[in-house]
Amino acid sequence: MIVKLLWRMTATLMALSMSTAAWASHGHQHDGHHHDDEAFSAGEPGDPKRPARIVPITMREADGKMLFVPQEVDVKKDEQVKFVIRNNGELDHEFILATTAENFKHAEAMKTNPDMEHDDPNGKRLAPRTSGEILWRFTKTGEFEFACLIPGHREGGMVGKVVVK
Repeated sequence: MIVKLLWRMTATLMALSMSTAAWASHGHQHDGHHHDDEAFSAGEPGDPKRPARIVPITMREADGKMLFVPQEVDVKKDEQVKFVIRNNGELDHEFILATTAENFKHAEAMKTNPDMEHDDPNGKRLAPRTSGEILWRFTKTGEFEFACLIPGHREGGMVGKVVVK
């Protein structure tokens, strides 16, 4: 009877540890950088069943600079926005939505892993001449940013602002 009980406890603990590992991998892990789907600073992933305002964002290079067009977006609290992102440039670019502090921290991680790819609820990396979408609900007021965190791109001017009122 004790052996059966121990066997059941071992099997339960193994199943629990495997499901915990599977659950933990639900967030995106990029060489030591974890995106927790439950803790986004600028709000939360949108609901595709709800209407959204479409905001086109173009990424490109021009006159020695890298930029987003537009560079500022105004949003109302609890508004759902579908960012339709187009890379019209000659280089890979990304759109990462977060606070300035989080993006600076993430940019540091990118310096050691510049090929880190993003396809997260709050970020996307796009090859030249490709498009992507991010559906986002802004649940918090304040100023947030979108930036390209590929080394040198933010420094080249590739940063924009979202003002949520």
